[in-house]
Order: sequence, then structure tokens, then C-alpha cells
Amino acid sequence: MDLSLLCSIILLATSYMSIGVAALMPSRWLKAYATFYGGSDASGTMGGACGYGNLYTQGYYTNTAALSTQLFNNGATCGECYQIMCRDDVSPWCIKGATVTITATNYCPPNYQLPNNAGGWCNPPRKHFDMAQPAWEKIGIFRGGIIPVMYQRVPCVKQGGVRFTVNGFDYWELVLVTNVASAGSIKYMAVKGTNTKWLPMVRNWGANWQSSEYLNNQALSFRVTITDGQTLIFPNIVNYNWQFGQTFSSSLQFNL
Repeated sequence: MDLSLLCSIILLATSYMSIGVAALMPSRWLKAYATFYGGSDASGTMGGACGYGNLYTQGYYTNTAALSTQLFNNGATCGECYQIMCRDDVSPWCIKGATVTITATNYCPPNYQLPNNAGGWCNPPRKHFDMAQPAWEKIGIFRGGIIPVMYQRVPCVKQGGVRFTVNGFDYWELVLVTNVASAGSIKYMAVKGTNTKWLPMVRNWGANWQSSEYLNNQALSFRVTITDGQTLIFPNIVNYNWQFGQTFSSSLQFNL
């Protein structure tokens, strides 16, 4: 058998493997607080520190939140999903029994001009979710403004496969990874051009990973390890005549 054909078969086969690990399981419940922002249509939540841009077109819609420093972890938690419920045993502003699952898409910065318990809601070491208003109103009554909550990390459920948007310029490719199921967040990423070996990438900011290689006019493959340990290879997901600004959708997705 031709060696190049054999290598292609091996690469294709391994692309469908989540190597030797179990998918993310829900965490234990923990205490935090939650406020809301972005308006009744969540239009003010677009963009954000994870780099997802238009949350409607990216498939995150209005069930999103900005996380305090304690939870955001310098962007490493971008894409993670959390189930949140209001603590109706201690607050009159809860919708009793209601829960909502949100995706981490933004950062709630500290405000050191205000006390932690009077406006500085996202100051360290507070665990705080500044939720898109439509998501918050599924568990809280508007007049309450801020509510005590319980939260747990849960697997992200997605429609379709992982998507890659290639931005940047020559010798500096910035790849935004979206629609990641299970853990939602990425631990490690590498890229392989038609003419290169596997090259490690580094997180630049949020869900954007960068390479400093010249990869123009090459088909690109990505190897992605998410934070529950699953690894997938996306062979030649980016065609050789790609242009900066394009998005490429895969049929592959991480296991739940």
C-alpha cells in the first residue's frame, strides 16, 4: 500500500477517537451569586472576553454569562456550561424550582471602587455570574437585581460539529474554536499543515488559539484536547486555498 495513503487512513481513523477517557460528569453544587446585564434581548452581551462575537449566530444565543475572576481563570473556562438555580431558601427573589444552563462567554471584571458586598460583585474572591438578562429571568425576579445561587458545571450539549474560524495574518494564525460539546473548554491544541509536522498552539485570549508558523496555501488539520481529557483530530478541516476570516465546520463532535 502507498505510504501516503496509509498515513491518510490512520489519520482519518484516529480523528474519530476520543482517546481513552470518559466524558465530563456534572460537578457538585457550589454557592455563588448572580446579576444580569445586556438588556432584555441580550444584545449587550455580544462580543466579550472569550471572542465568540455574535452569540446568536454562533449558537450560544441568550443563555450566557460573564464570569468573575475567580471563575474565569484567564479565559480557560470559556465555553464551559453551568447549571444554575436560585437559592429560594434564603432569597424572596427566586423563581422556585427553576434552573437554567448557561455558557461562559465573557469576563466580569472587578470594580475595586466598590465593596465586595455592595456593587463590587465580581471582585475576587467572589464567585459570581453576570448573566444575560433573559437567562437570569428564568430563575430570578427582575426587581431582585442580585440573587444567591447554587451552580454546578455540566456537559455542554451542542448541535452539529466543532467549528474553526481562522483569523490573523501571515505567520500569525489566530483560530477561534466554537460549538465545543462536553467539557466546552479547551486544554491543548495543535495544528498540522500539508507540509508541516504537528505544531503546538497557545491560547492567545479567550477561545482563540494562535500559531506563529507560515501556513498559507496548505490544508490544515487540528488536534484538540478538551478539559475532560477527550482528544479529537480534525483532518484537513481547512482546505488549502483558505482565506483569513473564513469559518470551517466539522461533522465531528466530542462525546457526551
